[in-house]
Parts: sequence; structure tokens; C-alpha cells
Amino acid sequence: MKTSLADILSQCSVWRGGALASGHGRTVPTGFAALDRELPGGGWPTGALTEILGQREGVGELQLVLPTLVALSAGGRRIVWLAPPHLPYAPALATAGIDLEYLSVVRAPGRRDGLWAAEQVLRGGGCHALLAWFRDIRYVELRRLAVAAEAGHGAFVALFRPEQAAHEASPACLRIAFEPAPEGLSIRILKRRGALIAKPLGIKIERPVHALAGAPFSTPCTRGSVARPCSV
Repeated sequence: MKTSLADILSQCSVWRGGALASGHGRTVPTGFAALDRELPGGGWPTGALTEILGQREGVGELQLVLPTLVALSAGGRRIVWLAPPHLPYAPALATAGIDLEYLSVVRAPGRRDGLWAAEQVLRGGGCHALLAWFRDIRYVELRRLAVAAEAGHGAFVALFRPEQAAHEASPACLRIAFEPAPEGLSIRILKRRGALIAKPLGIKIERPVHALAGAPFSTPCTRGSVARPCSV
């Protein structure tokens, strides 16, 4: 049976190079109108891998995903943080609007352990958002994570990496680099389904949340380090 060009272009994995892909992929809003307008489907892709690249940890990466996390937790959706570089500061997260009852934090002593944990979390089907921190990860491991995201029952999967990784090949369907700006964040879309935009986007952050300002995650948790509803 012959397949027409229109049928091929209707698939969410195929798009015209000069236009923003519309496709049928599901998304969740980012909470930033300017960013949603530049993302296929109007938000973060679900069932796919997103990479967020920054200068270092704790300089605004959570600001990008915070509105999404707030909305998901308000709807009783499970959120998992995998191997964050610092102990999450639960009071700041709660003040920002995240329901800590639906937030779990997973430690991973090494990259291989973290990758295995990510695959298990996504295969389980009970996670609606997975945020993972990997400083060093190989392409073959990225591919495994991308495959797990595709099979992850429609979860939003975000991988935080150093900005130096921008020049490396990646199977992620969306790659974003950010840096602090006077009123918020400056965003560069490095890869998306469709034509790229030449100029950075400015995103205004009304009230910065310092939720990763605690001790390094290798430090043992104390009773006061993380609020009780966070499972570590």
C-alpha cells in the first residue's frame, strides 16, 4: 500500500524543516506563554526526552519547570526527582505551590544506577514527571533514556546537563539552554521539531525559588533537611 506525503507529515515524529511541527504529540504547558508559543504543541513534550542545559546547578533550572510541577501536583500527579545535586529545600517548594505529597526524591550513587532508576520509574507507569540530573552521560545512555521516556506512559521527562553538552549529539526531541537574565531567564532553543529561532527568548520570573540551595546530595539527610512528605 502506497503512503502519501500528507500521511507521512501527519506523524508526530516527522515535520517540515521550515515550520514549527504541529504533530499529534501530547504536551503539558510550561506556564510561560512566550515559551509555549515556540514549542511544538504549545508546551513541554510528554512521552519524549527534553534536555535543559545550564551553566551550573542551582542557577534557574527549576524556574523553567516550576509552573508545570505545581500544576501536576495540584492534580495529584506523581513527580520524581532523580539524583538532584543538592538536597531539595522542601519549605521553598511548598511555598511555591508544589504539593509535597506527590514529590519523591531518589538518590543514585552513580550514573549507571541513575539510568537504571530512571528506566524503572518510567516503566512503572505511576510517574507523570521525571526530573534527572546527569553531569556526564554517553550517547548510548541518552538513547536508552529517550526510549524509556517514549515508553513512559506519557510522562514529562527532563534531563538537566551542563551547557558544554550543547555541542554533543543527542536523541532528545527538545533541547533548551538557559542563563540568568536581569528579570528572569534567557532561553535558547537548540533543538525542536521544526525550524529553530535565531534570537533568545526572555522569560520573566516574578519570585525566584531557591529550592536547591541546600547541602550537596551526598550529605546524609537529617530530620530538618527535607520536609517529611518528600521520600528520599
